[in-house]
Amino acid sequence: MTHENLELPLTMPLDIARIRSLLPHRYPFLLVDRVLAFERNVSLQAIKNVTINEPFFQGHFPGYPVMPGVLVIEAMAQAAGLLTQLSNLPRTPDAPEKLYYLVKVDKARFARVVSPGDQLVLDVDLKRSFRGMGHYNTRALVDGKEVASAEILCAERDAP
Repeated sequence: MTHENLELPLTMPLDIARIRSLLPHRYPFLLVDRVLAFERNVSLQAIKNVTINEPFFQGHFPGYPVMPGVLVIEAMAQAAGLLTQLSNLPRTPDAPEKLYYLVKVDKARFARVVSPGDQLVLDVDLKRSFRGMGHYNTRALVDGKEVASAEILCAERDAP
């Protein structure tokens, strides 16, 4: 991952090319399409457009496509990773690249199903940061209604 195409100060929205420069995820596992808003070390808002072309819809469930809840949580975790990566810009050229791993999920709640055609709005708030870890409050909304929420903990490691 290189951050060379990110200019400071950041101009919103951030497109998929810039997101790909910050996250290691790739198809079919990159679950954030755009960053709409960002406040350093505070919050981030992003979107994931859910289409019938998602590979998981073939089996979850035939005739009644539903986005798996674990992937909604993964989308929220990726948005949290973006909050952390953006908050750490600019990086010095000699700084080691960091990866952020999801290490804990608490208080996960699912209120509605997510279906093709929905647009997930991912809201992330940094609760606290300590010893290379970030604790986040996250929620996902569709049409202004909460579909999922969770507290997540991510830990940093040097990239291989």
